Amino acid sequence: MADPKYVLVVDDDPDLVEAVSMNLEAKGFEVGKAYDGQEATESLGRRKPDLVILDVMMPRKNGYELCAEIKGDSALQDIPVILLTAVGSAVNSTTYTHADGMQVEADDYIAKPVDLDKLVSIVEELIK
Repeated sequence: MADPKYVLVVDDDPDLVEAVSMNLEAKGFEVGKAYDGQEATESLGRRKPDLVILDVMMPRKNGYELCAEIKGDSALQDIPVILLTAVGSAVNSTTYTHADGMQVEADDYIAKPVDLDKLVSIVEELIK
């Protein structure tokens, strides 16, 4: 049997990281967890994931910055990135914009609150 696919989940909301992780693990994925962009960068240096689920609004390094780093790194650029974003509803009150997301070449976007079944199906689609 093939090794399970490894997904890195990055969000500063521990409850969301746990919920996403449990749903992915139930589908047979191996899950890594990071709680801000800097922690995710360190994790990427240790082990290359098959896919990254990335929150946009995080401390120390936001999801757009991290996604741009991943897509700009020849060793990592083939990793699919799904951005989780509450930006749609908060766009008037934040410095984040949808244009930022389009510039960083994420592979997909999911609005918060996250539909976990939809997220898992997108993960399966992107890394099968």
